[in-house]
Amino acid sequence: MNYLLKLIIYSSDNSTIFSFHSEVIVLTFKLIALLLTALQPPAADIVPHEITAHGHTRIDNYYWLRDIENPAVIEYLEAENAFADSMFADCTSLIDTLVMEMRERISVEDSSVPYYRNGYWYWHEYREGDEYSVNMRKRHPDGEPEILLDENIPAAGREYFQVDTMSVSPDNSTLAWAFDTTGGHWNTIIFQDIQTGQVLDRIHNASGDIAWAADSRIVFYGLNDPTGRTDRIMRRSIGCDDEVCVYREDDPAFWPWVWSSNDRMWVIISTSSTLESECRVLSAATPRDSFRLVQPRTVGLEYYIYPIGNTFYILTNAEGENYSVMQASSESFSITEWKTIVPYSDSVMIKGIDVFDGILAAMVRVDGLRKLYLVDRESGEGYYANLGDENSTIYLSSNYDTAADSIRLDYTSMTTPWSTVAYDIAADTMRVLKMEDIGEQFDRSLYESHRIMAPAADGTMVPISLVYRTDLFREGENPLLIYGYGAYGFSMDPMFGSTRLSLLDRGFVYAIAHVRGGSEMGRWWYNQGRVLNKMNTFTDFIDCTEYLISEGYCDPENVFARGESAGGLLMGAIISLRPDIWRGVVAGVPFVDALTTMLDPTIPLTTSEYDEWGNPAESEEEYQYILSYSPVDNLDAVDYPAIYVYTGVNDNQVGFWEPAKWVAGIRSLNTGSDPILLRVNMGTGHGGASGRFSWLRDYAEQYAFILELAEDEE
Repeated sequence: MNYLLKLIIYSSDNSTIFSFHSEVIVLTFKLIALLLTALQPPAADIVPHEITAHGHTRIDNYYWLRDIENPAVIEYLEAENAFADSMFADCTSLIDTLVMEMRERISVEDSSVPYYRNGYWYWHEYREGDEYSVNMRKRHPDGEPEILLDENIPAAGREYFQVDTMSVSPDNSTLAWAFDTTGGHWNTIIFQDIQTGQVLDRIHNASGDIAWAADSRIVFYGLNDPTGRTDRIMRRSIGCDDEVCVYREDDPAFWPWVWSSNDRMWVIISTSSTLESECRVLSAATPRDSFRLVQPRTVGLEYYIYPIGNTFYILTNAEGENYSVMQASSESFSITEWKTIVPYSDSVMIKGIDVFDGILAAMVRVDGLRKLYLVDRESGEGYYANLGDENSTIYLSSNYDTAADSIRLDYTSMTTPWSTVAYDIAADTMRVLKMEDIGEQFDRSLYESHRIMAPAADGTMVPISLVYRTDLFREGENPLLIYGYGAYGFSMDPMFGSTRLSLLDRGFVYAIAHVRGGSEMGRWWYNQGRVLNKMNTFTDFIDCTEYLISEGYCDPENVFARGESAGGLLMGAIISLRPDIWRGVVAGVPFVDALTTMLDPTIPLTTSEYDEWGNPAESEEEYQYILSYSPVDNLDAVDYPAIYVYTGVNDNQVGFWEPAKWVAGIRSLNTGSDPILLRVNMGTGHGGASGRFSWLRDYAEQYAFILELAEDEE
């Protein structure tokens, strides 16, 4: 302002100069006004909207924000981004440093370990400067590489690009690949001649799943309805106008998909809700025949098939909720003739299987940890593979050759970078084929990981995985970031994260609370965290956090929480229940308007998730229960912690308006002064930015938000 006064005084003696400086003054005042505006969060217009169910009426003041066609909505979202930009203006250097650190942990050039399928070795490469992979194959390990698809070419110039599916025809001549440019999984399938590159056919509005007939000309694929739910499985000849619907799923609670068995003998249509499933099969040699139903859908029955030749292995809960593996012949699918191969166990949950010539490789969960269990296909006798004593996470990976003498696995832990390993069946040993290169600065010996059990209020013991740098750990003094999810039976297994090192190397303790709603401790763990038991998920997370505080793992004034999607709902709920615990919370694509969404069957996923959350339109009890925790409906005039929320406008899993409404509601009631930020990606969906490096800045901003708050407490 002193500068402005000097300009005014000086200009009074010369009209020409005065005129010039008047323009400068006006522009300067406008700039100051813009800066002052940017430092104030945008205030969403209040437009009351009534929502009535079961005789109960709620007033939604921000319902209008769901209309993306309304220019005022775009203006508001852009204003939120401008406000977030202004709040991060002073920590640009920190964000740049974090991006640099994270990028240095990603190899400039990299390639995956080749796997064998149908006469070829397949792998992908990242080349210097590329955001996307180049997908390759060759006939022999030392043969001439052949480029199948360089994703960087179709991705050029697009804000978002994601290849969801790649599949090569049985005769190895045609590549089918499905890509999305919105982030909402609205796929286009391309059929392309591998030798010439010629596009043979193109299918829009596809789900992305693909299955081949044996002739390599007829294909099966899924199409989406207007809500984004797959509702039809189609068949067509590539390049021909002969598309027909071979299956339509009329029950909105079910979601179908089509796929090929590993040996390519069978085309399978599976369809499932949260608690039931059903399969149909067709010989790939006779693709115009009708599909055969394996077992009609039955209340509470889940089954998933693994065909190999004329033998069908079936993962099912028919004998118990933790699943067993049974066997049937392709001649008769009657459930009364299913033979048990791997029996049900109260203490062991079977997650999936791969079939080899002599054995079944079963991925199981024991005491919350994944293990590999091998079963003789003839005798049914089994044993656990020797994969070491580390609290690791493993996944079956790319096992297409049934005659292989080793089993391909992905292996990781909180301190072990992602690795591709081969388990030698005969020797009962594991060898590392490739470990993710984290760079020269990474010293694994500096980090320590633990698995501890925290008591919940009802006496249930809840697992926690945590990791920290031993040389930076001081009892009761370290900041803590605790992560949670707890939904759909998805387990948050202990895994390595290279970006996480930027927090650990600054003294953070990082923890994962394995709360109820996942399947870490078996299927019952999931059932204890859904529908009318959902509150367990939220109270478990709070109990885990308080246990870590009481045991001296962290500074009680420096506790941060993070969750995404259904984990974002978890974040909203813990803020409502205990806003006093958290210094800051990061909520990604958060499902925070749970009641309104579950009352609206036109929103994607609503109808298929009644078994997860309840159906509040039909059940008043479930309506009242969701109302009791839905974050948008449980705001209050309290001192809220600092909150960073992020979303994408193309998200068809959790609408962008949910976090926008939540943030607006919190700001209207907040009695505190900590920042409440909403970052809106205007070109992506539920999964955030695409590409190999572009997502790093998003992570860096979230970490900068946490680090700046932690520094303020010191």
